[in-house]
Amino acid sequence: MAPETAGDPMGVLLNWTRKSTCSISSALKDLGIDISPNTTGKVLKSIGYSLKSNRKSISTTRHPDRNQQFQVIGSKIKEFEDMGYPVISVDTKKKEPVGNFSNKGKAYCIEAEKTLDHDFISNASGKINPYGIFDKQANKGAVIIGTDNDTPEFAVDAIETWLTNMGMMMYPAMKKVLILCDSGGSNGYRKHGWRYHLYNKLASKYGIEVQVCHYPSGASKWNPIEHRMFSYISKNWAGIPLRTIGIAKNYIETTTTKKGLKIKAFLNYKEYQSGQKYDKKVVENEIKIKWNETLPQWNYSILPN
Repeated sequence: MAPETAGDPMGVLLNWTRKSTCSISSALKDLGIDISPNTTGKVLKSIGYSLKSNRKSISTTRHPDRNQQFQVIGSKIKEFEDMGYPVISVDTKKKEPVGNFSNKGKAYCIEAEKTLDHDFISNASGKINPYGIFDKQANKGAVIIGTDNDTPEFAVDAIETWLTNMGMMMYPAMKKVLILCDSGGSNGYRKHGWRYHLYNKLASKYGIEVQVCHYPSGASKWNPIEHRMFSYISKNWAGIPLRTIGIAKNYIETTTTKKGLKIKAFLNYKEYQSGQKYDKKVVENEIKIKWNETLPQWNYSILPN
């Protein structure tokens, strides 16, 4: 079910799947497990999946290569897991203002927290950009709490922080790493700066091959970090005013699950210039990049020297 699972990153711990109960039942029968579609539905409900109707909320059209890209991502994940190399899912969590602001959700307390009646950004002492890295095999994560702009350089710096503080210790023989990410944002597939910094700050610097797979547009909730890490952070600090960066960091690091999720948080006070332009031809001439034959716009490798 893992490759077919999506979830809500904002704390509503419900999952959904692209597969029908009939197709799941058929796949299980191929594995020697005889189960009817009705029973399959009951089992899905018991493990946190929810039956949802369609909702007209996406303005863009469904990409024709969407299903093929899911297949590419699934095969890449299996390839890396079989080799014992890390598969990391990355994304920026929702930006949060720091100050005495109300935070959605409820928390057990004797008396309700008193917060400002308006969430004016002028009353904030700052903002945080939590960039997350989730290691699927180890069920461990890192959140780099940035205090400036969410840029491609910041995203790669965050991944480097995970690599030097966690990744190299867990995978001492690492020669490759697979990065799963959305198609937009600071790690979007159109961002030439994203690939430029992946080469200079990861591939070339540490001598590892960086393979990247982007989820199609409108499919970000299938990115594992959304429903396997971010949703639990949102649930953990629900109803808690994030008055200081320290409070946010503490709630991130105390987020756990029954399956043993552990998260480390790191602070990044570096300033990043937004709106930097990177020339496509210059970048691709300077870096070593190998485009995959299948859907190369979403799948490529950044090679070391």
